[in-house]
Amino acid sequence: LTVVFTGDGAAAGSYGYANSGYSVYEEENDRLTESLRTKVSAIKSLSIEIGTEVKNQNKMLSEIENDFDSTGGLLGATMGRLRTLSRGSQTKLLCYMMLFSLFVFFVIYWIIKLR
Repeated sequence: LTVVFTGDGAAAGSYGYANSGYSVYEEENDRLTESLRTKVSAIKSLSIEIGTEVKNQNKMLSEIENDFDSTGGLLGATMGRLRTLSRGSQTKLLCYMMLFSLFVFFVIYWIIKLR
C-alpha cells in the first residue's frame, strides 16, 4: 500500500474527497445565493410598488385637500349670506329656509336609508 502526497500535504486519495466536499458546499452556497437573490428581487419590486402607491395616495390626498378648501370657501360664503340675511328684517324668511333645509336633509336621509 503506497500513499502519494500532493504538494499541499494531503494524500492524493483524500484530495478527491476534500475536493468533492468542497464542491457540495459550493453548490449549496450557489443555491442559497440564488434563493437570496430571488428574495431580494421580490423585496425590491415590492418596495417599488409601495413607493408608486404612496405617490398615488399623496396625489389623491392633495386633490382631496384642494376640494375641501374650495368647499370650505363656498360654505364660508354661504354662511356670510345667511348672516346678512338674518341681520335684515327677513327673519321669517330665514326660518322658512332653515325648515326647508331640514326637510331636504331628512328626505335625503330617508332615501339613503331605504337603499
